[in-house]
Amino acid sequence: MVLEREMENPPLTAIQIKLPNSSSVWISPGKVKIEWETKNIAAEKTIQFYLTKDDMVVQELGIFENNKFIDNVVLDSGLADGDNYSVIGIELFPDNKHSIAKFATPFFTIKKAPREERAVAKVAENKVVKVAEDKPMVREMFDGRNLNYINEIKVQNENIRINLRDHGRVDGDIVSIYLNGEAVVSKYLLTYRNKTFDIKLDPNKPNDLFLYAHNLGTSPPNTVAIEIKDGPLSEKIILNSDLKSCEAILIKVGN
Repeated sequence: MVLEREMENPPLTAIQIKLPNSSSVWISPGKVKIEWETKNIAAEKTIQFYLTKDDMVVQELGIFENNKFIDNVVLDSGLADGDNYSVIGIELFPDNKHSIAKFATPFFTIKKAPREERAVAKVAENKVVKVAEDKPMVREMFDGRNLNYINEIKVQNENIRINLRDHGRVDGDIVSIYLNGEAVVSKYLLTYRNKTFDIKLDPNKPNDLFLYAHNLGTSPPNTVAIEIKDGPLSEKIILNSDLKSCEAILIKVGN
């Protein structure tokens, strides 16, 4: 999308997850339901959900439109029994650059399914999804972690500037930023203060820019606000990453 100037002084937003709650028992593998309420978040906006165990992200549950609930979320088959699971919800692409809505549920329980149910779930895991032939070839993994592309933007200049800061609560997040597989920001401790970097894009291909988390801080996952400056224009991008996956964007030069 073409870069646009941001809204000024949008209202503060909030998320509250109603389900799961402290009484919930999820069965793994299996399909589960998430219910939530929001404040000042439009229905067409998206929210990302994570499953954590003892504050460590163990599964990305998905990115969903703000329709207050989602059914048939598939749990990973490798989740262990435990009563120390929590779901975290994070607002994506907030209008207010100074605030991001984030909520973590109380601990709840996950139990393993009987053996015969696990065998059925295995068939679904092995299903092959065909990728459209006209989709551009992009990097899908890095250092054993999946890359999840959440946005694509266009800029006019090969040389751009990025401002980097923690988005949400400062909690000791250490990150690197990679451009086309090369570190342009290495093992940086995030703060509320912007850190500015100049980078050069390849004008002949889509450039992949992604967030690599070296830890999870005290409030996982790592959430970073990146401002991309393209001459007089700017775009705010929010990236979330953990120790299993990295969120990424594609940047193209030209019209």
